[in-house]
Amino acid sequence: MSAHPRHARHTTLVLLQQALQDSLSASGFDAAHDTLAVAYSGGLDSTVLLWVAAQWARENGGTSRLAPLHVHHGLSPHADAWLAHAQACCAQLGLVLQSERVQLEGVADSGVEEAARLARYAALGRLCRQQGARVLLTAHHLDDQAETVLLQLLRGSGLAGLSGMDRCNTAPALLGDDRLLMARPFLGVTRAQLEAVADAMSLKWIEDESNSDPRYTRNALRHQVMPALGQVFPGYQQRLARAAGHAQGAQELLREVAEQDLAHCREDEHLRMPPLRELSEQRFLNLMRHWFGLRGMRMPSAAWMQEMRHQLLQADVEAQLCVSHPDGEVHRYRERVFLAPRRMPPDEGAVATLRWDGQAQWRLPAWYGTLHFDRIGGDDARPGFDPAWLQGQSLLACGRSGGERIRLAANRPARSLKQQYQSADVPAWERPYLPLVWAGESLLFAAGIGMDCGQFAPSATAQRIALRWQPD
Repeated sequence: MSAHPRHARHTTLVLLQQALQDSLSASGFDAAHDTLAVAYSGGLDSTVLLWVAAQWARENGGTSRLAPLHVHHGLSPHADAWLAHAQACCAQLGLVLQSERVQLEGVADSGVEEAARLARYAALGRLCRQQGARVLLTAHHLDDQAETVLLQLLRGSGLAGLSGMDRCNTAPALLGDDRLLMARPFLGVTRAQLEAVADAMSLKWIEDESNSDPRYTRNALRHQVMPALGQVFPGYQQRLARAAGHAQGAQELLREVAEQDLAHCREDEHLRMPPLRELSEQRFLNLMRHWFGLRGMRMPSAAWMQEMRHQLLQADVEAQLCVSHPDGEVHRYRERVFLAPRRMPPDEGAVATLRWDGQAQWRLPAWYGTLHFDRIGGDDARPGFDPAWLQGQSLLACGRSGGERIRLAANRPARSLKQQYQSADVPAWERPYLPLVWAGESLLFAAGIGMDCGQFAPSATAQRIALRWQPD
């Protein structure tokens, strides 16, 4: 005998409430002090999520720390009406909607779906920071998870893609914040269950007409592929979600292996070639993908990874190899592998000037870094410049022009910058981004090498200023 519809809806509602509580507990959310943000478009899924979150908030100290967030894309002629609907629904719940308008310009029709997604998450991240929220709830559900896994499978993705969406994770590349947690409490619930609860509670929601446009990949899957799957494989959503769980487990094992290999191959901020050569092909590629991810670089194609591996392993030992990546460059230098960010070299003749007046740092964006003025004295025996003398100088930062020499200590000879870079083991590709600092005709400092001793204050000087370079 089947369950009564009203009982089934009540059971689903309890399930949703428990799923939300579980997500908040897993995220470490503190109801007494933290602000909880809810991504609220006004559609069915987010309407149910907001309603459940508002009920939870009322039972846990009130709704004052609940922040519904709405992104106005301006893509639909109904966008203003959707914003008004969202504001009205929030007001009925005793909430104040926070919204941001974004514009997508110069995007081809084929790229609108992805551009809108990126703009939406970036706006949600900004709104969360404005509200001081550390957890953002989204209304992704079981059908969304199934779509994601199938879409990634059709794209030929690896285990990371086939793992689908996590119940709780950070997404700094999307949200612009590595501390903001994104939680998806409804990942175990189908859209049909959400609709049943919405109907039972007489909730009102909007329908985005773009959700039926088959030009968008997800819509084509949702309206043309998924119904056919449902006829042949009833309950396929749970099966795809279960497969995603298996992929997540396998991906976690790969991450653990990559961490072990990284610890074995890493030295400072680079990898050593000898232990890299000892790795099997798959462990090599797994390690490099993990390293790229730690540096915030997008995952390249399998063909690109294979070509990079071939070049790194086959190049002569003394070769200074560079493999370009959309987000940076992979360099091999003296049997070491470096990841360098993609940068534009400073313009030829670029200069910056400063009249130092006691500031602690001097930002030099053309060279992607900051010059620090460290105050030393007392028992600190490090050399430096007399602050009073430094204040009387007009400082100039520039690149190399050729022929510069620097003397690092009184008991050492002056040497060319090229010789000093080689002695300091500074790779050639880094040198254009290392500025020189002059006071008139005197070279005071060469980033990557150190200070010239010609203008050092006597060691008895009570306070001295040491220059230090910090790249971005």
